[in-house]
Amino acid sequence: MIAIPHKAKQFLLVLIKLLIVSGALFYIVKQLQTEKAIAWSIISDYISIKNLFFILLLSVFNWIFEILKWQHLVSSFTKISFFESAKQSLGSLTASIFTPNRIGEYGAKALFFEKKKAKKILFLNFIGNSFQMAITTFFGILGFIISRIAVSESMLWISFKFSVFHFVWILLFLVVFLFIFKFRNCSIYGLSFQKIIDAFKKLSFGFHLTTLQLSAIRYLIFAHQYYFLLQIFDCEVSYSIGLATIFLMYFLASIIPSIHLMDIAIKGSVALFLFAKLGISEWKIATISFLMWFFNLVIPVIIGSIFVLKFQIHKKEKL
Repeated sequence: MIAIPHKAKQFLLVLIKLLIVSGALFYIVKQLQTEKAIAWSIISDYISIKNLFFILLLSVFNWIFEILKWQHLVSSFTKISFFESAKQSLGSLTASIFTPNRIGEYGAKALFFEKKKAKKILFLNFIGNSFQMAITTFFGILGFIISRIAVSESMLWISFKFSVFHFVWILLFLVVFLFIFKFRNCSIYGLSFQKIIDAFKKLSFGFHLTTLQLSAIRYLIFAHQYYFLLQIFDCEVSYSIGLATIFLMYFLASIIPSIHLMDIAIKGSVALFLFAKLGISEWKIATISFLMWFFNLVIPVIIGSIFVLKFQIHKKEKL
């Protein structure tokens, strides 16, 4: 095997970091330029400095709880500081925005640790994402139930559509569960479903409960951030129906395969599809979706870009 000189590896690492950061920023700028549906000229009529600060504060809390969740997950085998957890969370976010459903986050977080800890990091990231998806699914079902109880004419069609979709989702879940159960001993690169199940069981109930709580808090923060924006833009929708629709939106958007950079397009389209039936103007929903994307993805990606540029291979790893 041909050995690559140390300086060449260092140059390659710098090049990769620059490509990741420049690519992320390029796509963000392009997305900002293509948001023609947003009425920029009248946004200031709705959003005051006070409201802008509160929206930003909610985004900060959103990411604080995501960082705390990763710090908690890693605590299962080692202790890291909040700042180190922030570096890993935001840095991996920036590195993974080009990958479908942020799958690149798994590999990106593993780079912050020794190679022998890679499988453990992949597993912990899987646990964190699974709990977040479980919360999204739970509130998606809750949103469906609230819609049915409200028996609002405007929500009746959503309830019916979601009933069919919900049935298909449960059927798919059962098929996947049976598949995992049947082939639980089959392994890929030495990792089997049975090993994942065993590793899951080794973690205490309290550990999983804390992960679930942090996931739920984070979810409720950005769900209410969306509802707060609905109120800012004078969207006439009640708290129950508003949150029910937001819950449905996040659930539907979360199961559509996409590149994370296109998050605004996916969630925006689903939001327009749902909120249009509530009589809310399309430009308001497009603007709200953009603001959610900007505060919860663009700003963290920009901060994460700094961490990516400063990233160094773990000291104990040889290049």
